[in-house]
Amino acid sequence: MDTNSQIRPFRIDVPQPELDDLRDRLARTRWPRELPGVGWERGTPVGYLRELAGYWRDGFDWRAQEARLNRFPQFTTEIHGQEIHFLHVRSPEPDALPLLVSHGWPSTVVEFEKIIDPLTDPRAYGGDPRDAFHLVVPTLPGFGFSPPVTEVGWGLPRTVAAYAELMRRLGYERYGTQGGDIGAGVAGMLAGASPGAVVGIHMNGPTNFGPAPDESTLTEVEKDRLRRSAESEVHGSGYLTLQSNQPSTIGVALNDSPVAQLAWIVEKFQAWTDPARKLPEDAVDRDQLLTSVTATWFSGAGASSAQFVYESMNGEHAWSLAEGAPQVWDAPVVPTAVAVFGADLSIRSMIDQGNVTRWTEYESGGHFPAMEVPEILVDDVRAFFSDLR
Repeated sequence: MDTNSQIRPFRIDVPQPELDDLRDRLARTRWPRELPGVGWERGTPVGYLRELAGYWRDGFDWRAQEARLNRFPQFTTEIHGQEIHFLHVRSPEPDALPLLVSHGWPSTVVEFEKIIDPLTDPRAYGGDPRDAFHLVVPTLPGFGFSPPVTEVGWGLPRTVAAYAELMRRLGYERYGTQGGDIGAGVAGMLAGASPGAVVGIHMNGPTNFGPAPDESTLTEVEKDRLRRSAESEVHGSGYLTLQSNQPSTIGVALNDSPVAQLAWIVEKFQAWTDPARKLPEDAVDRDQLLTSVTATWFSGAGASSAQFVYESMNGEHAWSLAEGAPQVWDAPVVPTAVAVFGADLSIRSMIDQGNVTRWTEYESGGHFPAMEVPEILVDDVRAFFSDLR
């Protein structure tokens, strides 16, 4: 076997000097003054951030979280010249269906910690063993535990082609896909990169990409989503505009200041989680959130994930044409499920191209359902794939 294509065991073990450096940087933060009466509408409030950064420095136990993550089998392999990190958790049920689960921005594989065991071993959680999955959970190139990319071109399509190769390398010829945010794109496009292999696609809260609908055809809930979507484009899209245009500029701040990175990420957890929850830690476990943030910090993924966004938003699909990679854009029609949670803006008429066979809506949860409402997400995934095995 080509040594570059070998699958190598991986274990998280951050050197102590890097932990010490993180705590030192947090202690030396140069805090700005905060205007009175300003809340989340101008970004992450300084007062809230100071308290959270203080806990990150003095209360958060990275070694305990590291041990929790290391109970999952982890590996790395090189694909198209890029090292890819992934969890590979096989079910004790021999007939389990392989399922590739992909995170998005600004997340990591830490997002899925609460759903891994119920999906791989439903018998142990009061479920039907026939609903079991073998899970493959890759870290997007340049995110989390995957090293920063070393060349241009690593955006969504190239990543999808790499993931198709990863599944082939693991010996999976038939599998399902699941994801939200960027991960929804990965889940949907894998069917084109690996024709005949993907039996079903499960997405949570995908982005509306179709033409604006006639509002008279929408429900009141959908009209509210359309209104919130328009507001988000005006008042909540600065992160996307900056990363899509000047990723190197914001990358300097994200790579040098852990508090800058914390503010950058936490703002989205406040904006994108269940609207009934006021603060990010009301919606998700604070230690789980900080574990993902810390993994991003140690890998320098704040800067490299911004470059990933730039590549994905600026015509990077030309790579697949130039290099002869699988044509991931023209995916075959595959049964598709969409789960929409409380904070999501998904509108069926703007997403369903005739392939959505299951559309479910939930009042609670949001952009990170595996962290916010893991039981609901697990049940929805199981129900969708029950007839596709």
